[in-house]
This record gives sequence, structure tokens and C-alpha cells, in this order.
Amino acid sequence: QVQLVESGGGLVQPGGSLRLSCVASGHPFSSYAMGWFRQAPGKEREFVAAISWTGGDTYYAESVKGRFTISRDYAKNSVFLQMNGLKPEDTAAYYCAADSVRFRGDVSTMSQGDFGSWGQGTQVTVSS
Repeated sequence: QVQLVESGGGLVQPGGSLRLSCVASGHPFSSYAMGWFRQAPGKEREFVAAISWTGGDTYYAESVKGRFTISRDYAKNSVFLQMNGLKPEDTAAYYCAADSVRFRGDVSTMSQGDFGSWGQGTQVTVSS
């Protein structure tokens, strides 16, 4: 059973930065694409970023492109989301997710349904 545990959320002022972490266990982390999603109160969960199993391919939602960076550390079985230039509209619960199939190279075509395992979420609040 795959387990994903997020951390790093918190309260930050507009323009600030946060780095979210997600530690994976229970599956061969290095074989799976990983992603980050978010859900604001009263809204549907939306895609934020994804990274291929090799780490060589990344994809971002237009709303975060140029501000957020997804990366992964195979030695730590972890995926990260570096968030810079945060805006109030980035306020949401952020979720880490693991692909349901191995060795997916092109993450630009992925949808929520392609991710089979989810973390419990970490809250990010951007407010002055």
C-alpha cells in the first residue's frame, strides 16, 4: 500500500515562499511519476504540477508556471514543490499524488484519474 505524507505548509505573506515535501513509502518510488494538486474551499481539486519517473519531464498549471518548481529526490523517496511569489489565490490544501502506472514519461497529458495514491494534504494560507 502506497503511503504519501506531505509537510511544509503554513501561513505566509503575499510574495513569500514555501517548500512542500512529500515522502513516499510502500512502492518503488523511482518508477512512478508524481504530482501536486490543490483544493481551495468551495472549489474542485485542481492540478498544480507533475514530474516524470525519471525527473526529466515536468509540467505545470498555467497559474503557477514560473513561480512553482517541482523536483524529486530518489535517495529520500521524496517529491518537493518550491513555491515562490505566493499569492492569496494560492491558498488551498495541497496534495501529493503518485501515478497509478509505472514508467510514464510524458506527464503533460496526465489527469487526476491517472493518479492512484494520495496524501492527506497540507494547508497553505497566503495572507497579510
